[in-house]
Amino acid sequence: MAVARAVKRRRLSPPEIITKGSSVESIGPNDYLSRAAGWNLEQEYEQRLRKQKKDVESTRLPIKTAEGRIERILVSEKESETEDSFLGSGNESESNVDGPMLEEKPPDVPLRQQIVEAREELARIGTLLSQDPEEHMSGFRKLAGISASTNPIIKRLALATQLAVYKDVIPGYRIRPLGETSNDEKISKDVRRLRSYEQALVSGYQNYVKELAKSAKASSDSPSGAATSVSSVAVSCACTLLLAVPHFNFRSELVKILIDKLSSKNRDDDFTKCLETLEKLFRDDEDGNPSLDGVSQLTKMMKARHYRIDESILNTFLHLRLLSELSSRGSQNRIDKNPSSDSTANSRKAKSSKFEFRTKKHRKLLKERKAVEKEFAEASAIVSHEERQRLQSETLKLVFITYFRILKARVPSLTGAVLEGLAKYAHLINQDFFGDLLEAFKDIISKSPIDNPSGEGGESPIDESNQQPPSSSSSQHDPLRSSLLSTTTAFALLSGQEGIDRSTASSLNLDLTFFTTHLFRSLHSYALNPDIELSGKSLRLPDPYSSTSPDPSTTSNKVNYKTPSVLLLRALSSILLPRSVSPLRVAAFVKQLYICSLHLPEKSTQAVLALLSQVLKVHGRKVAALWNTEERKGDGVFDALYTGDVEGSNPFASTVWEGELLRCHYVPAVREGVRGLERVVREIK
Repeated sequence: MAVARAVKRRRLSPPEIITKGSSVESIGPNDYLSRAAGWNLEQEYEQRLRKQKKDVESTRLPIKTAEGRIERILVSEKESETEDSFLGSGNESESNVDGPMLEEKPPDVPLRQQIVEAREELARIGTLLSQDPEEHMSGFRKLAGISASTNPIIKRLALATQLAVYKDVIPGYRIRPLGETSNDEKISKDVRRLRSYEQALVSGYQNYVKELAKSAKASSDSPSGAATSVSSVAVSCACTLLLAVPHFNFRSELVKILIDKLSSKNRDDDFTKCLETLEKLFRDDEDGNPSLDGVSQLTKMMKARHYRIDESILNTFLHLRLLSELSSRGSQNRIDKNPSSDSTANSRKAKSSKFEFRTKKHRKLLKERKAVEKEFAEASAIVSHEERQRLQSETLKLVFITYFRILKARVPSLTGAVLEGLAKYAHLINQDFFGDLLEAFKDIISKSPIDNPSGEGGESPIDESNQQPPSSSSSQHDPLRSSLLSTTTAFALLSGQEGIDRSTASSLNLDLTFFTTHLFRSLHSYALNPDIELSGKSLRLPDPYSSTSPDPSTTSNKVNYKTPSVLLLRALSSILLPRSVSPLRVAAFVKQLYICSLHLPEKSTQAVLALLSQVLKVHGRKVAALWNTEERKGDGVFDALYTGDVEGSNPFASTVWEGELLRCHYVPAVREGVRGLERVVREIK
């Protein structure tokens, strides 16, 4: 009979309790029942760790206050238990949720208090950025947030504050954008910190320029008083930034703000400020890039508007520095060397004469130093002479293209400004354009009242739909002045170019007889002009008998607006002072100038007598017969209004008897000038 296998029972042993100062005792299998009475189960339960309550997390989104601050709403424990409770009904939960939200809505802050708080916050952020901008880079974003306010007063304050901050913190170099490989480079902690600051500065400055452009256009979209004030502040900030930091990033965007303002029809204070800013930018430009940006955008705007612009906009080209930078003419016989290059060449010769041994390590060190010096030169934004000349050549090309297009379009209100510009830059015009320019000048002169008394053909070929509305500048267009400018520019084209003699002029078909004849016939008209000594900048009283009242703004829109007497003397000097002039032409002009001196104002009369003194020193023997009746060789009479060539007026048939009347002139300087001319003639005889 098989013995049944005993059932295995599970051993139960009490836990080992270790107390301080007691040792661990082993409990045997037979005495656990005897010790079971000493087990303290409740004490073990009490010594267990209790579960801690979890922190109540807020599930609500942050809100943005009226001052632009972002705040997070804290939810109390009671509210969270009420919201998370599933025992209540739907209506009770909704009432519990909506109740606190209505109570937490901030009260309406008065407008005056909002402005005071915004001013204090702007002052605090601006102070922190001025003290240490690298530590407070977030201030750029805070300023941008405040400038996004709908309150026009706060917006103006924010724009002005950002202007002061960026003028203070912008460095003297252009910040280039970081490439994709820049993040992988191993750089020091200071360099990484500087890069992050520069990128934050560029990003904030870009947003600020965009905000200026948006605010500047606000007045055209909504012509309210608040929008106009914000637009005026934005334009003023753009003008100040363009003059303060023309080397920094986003210069083209600032120039575009000014060009958009100049393209408007309203000539207000903002228009004048933008105009003065561009003129100052062109005058103070030593680099060439700002001028090129401004001229390129100006030419695009003029072409888009079909040249229906104010004359003062075109006169900004006369402030370009390329007139002084490129005015010096190079010699054809020698090459001007830079003194620094000569010293460098001498030092190289000295070094080559005495060989200096350099180790490989030394050569490597010198190579690294040259690379560092090159980087420093690039960072300092120093433009070489060749690069500056290239930029100025591109600028000059755009200016001449604009001038030629206006001459081709025959815009009457801009003809005077174009002729003044061409007369100023005549020495820089290529000889290939001389023929076309002279034909355009002849066309302008043929429409003057002297050559075209009936007034036929005086209309501009521009379509009437594209014509500019009558403005102050267009209504006061002077055809006599335009013809005088055309004559002056025609002679300046040849006098400003070296190497042009008679053979070259004949090969280029440059015949200036037309301009000489026109000037001879128009001398009487200029002598009877009461404004011959007045320019656009001269102060004068309006004519009470005039049908049209002059606009006072027209006196400030003329740049280099020389008086007609100055232009007349310049043209006469170009005609009479060369030694190759024929005796008949010199005698005819001398006789005509003596007649005009009787009608000219005192200062112009003195200038004409001074010019005649120079003419007599050069051509004294040719015209000495005019002062002596016994040496007269001509027959007939002198025709001062002869319509043909100047030589056909028969000048030697008369004498300069007008000198006897000038002896009785009321100005002592004029009387002395006439006596001086007679002394010169007696010395020649």
